[in-house]
Amino acid sequence: MPDLKEIQEEIIAEFQMFDDWMQRYEYLIDLGKSLPLIAEEHKLDENIIKGCQSRVWLHAEGEKAAVHFRADSDAILTKGLIALLIRVFDGQPAEAISGANLYFLDEIGLKEHLSPTRANGLLSMVKQMKFYALALQAN
Repeated sequence: MPDLKEIQEEIIAEFQMFDDWMQRYEYLIDLGKSLPLIAEEHKLDENIIKGCQSRVWLHAEGEKAAVHFRADSDAILTKGLIALLIRVFDGQPAEAISGANLYFLDEIGLKEHLSPTRANGLLSMVKQMKFYALALQAN
C-alpha cells in the first residue's frame, strides 16, 4: 500500500493536469460520486462532523495498523473533499494519520479556492479523521 507521501504526490500530479479551477471542481465532484457509501446505520447524528456547513457523516473503524473510513455528504463538492481525504487516509496506520502533514492541500491550492466556510469544513474533516486515529492509538 502506498504511504501518505506517495498518495499526496499522486493527487498533486493529477491536479496539475487541469488547466483551471472549474476543471478541478468537476474532478472533485467526480471523486465524490465514486465515494463508497457509508452504511445507513452509520448515518447518525454523532457521526456528523461539526464545523461543516453541509452535513458530512464520517465513520471510522479498524485498529492501529489500519484505519478505514466511510463517509457521505449532502453536498456534491463536500462529498468530493471527503473522498479526497479518504483516499489519503484509508487503510493507513493510525499513527501516520494522526501525525500527517497534508501538504497536498496547499500544493494544489485547494484552501484558497474554497469559500471560507468550506475551507473551515475541510479542516474540521481533517481534525475528525485525526481524532479517530488518535482514539484508536490510545486503545
